[in-house]
Amino acid sequence: MSKKHNKEQEANSTETNETAIDYEKEALDWKDKYLRCMAEFENYRKRSHQEKADWIKLATQKLALDICDVADNFERAMIQASPEELESSFGKGISMIEKQLIQTLEKEGIKRMEVLGLAFDPEYHDALAHIPSDYEENTIAAVIQNGYTMHDKVIRPARVAVSSGNNNINMKSQEE
Repeated sequence: MSKKHNKEQEANSTETNETAIDYEKEALDWKDKYLRCMAEFENYRKRSHQEKADWIKLATQKLALDICDVADNFERAMIQASPEELESSFGKGISMIEKQLIQTLEKEGIKRMEVLGLAFDPEYHDALAHIPSDYEENTIAAVIQNGYTMHDKVIRPARVAVSSGNNNINMKSQEE
């Protein structure tokens, strides 16, 4: 009986070991599923947070473009004013409002692009004309409409006139 009893214990032991191994595998599978689920949820959370931030930026971008038009109109008005008009209290008040508007835009990450004299770059500029000027060829010779960036991303490209080369050199080459 002892041999029979030993064989039964051995069989039970083997069966118990196999069951324990099965439970360990199942536990590892559940742990793996849990970790993957947590990772997926964390990715979802980050993605939804980023999408929300992008949505807010895009909503702000429309308003920003409208306000940039107002800033451009202030600049045009200031250019058209005579020095006497600029020195009046009304002129000074308009100048202060323009500065406040520009500061408010900059506080929100919106900046006017300073492009006059820079090399033309189609990512930042829209060329509306090619004009002779004292600037080198493919250099921005005139700004027709200011461009703006928001958080270092172009929200409105600058509309510009690009130089076709030095005016004096072109005249000399035509005479020869």
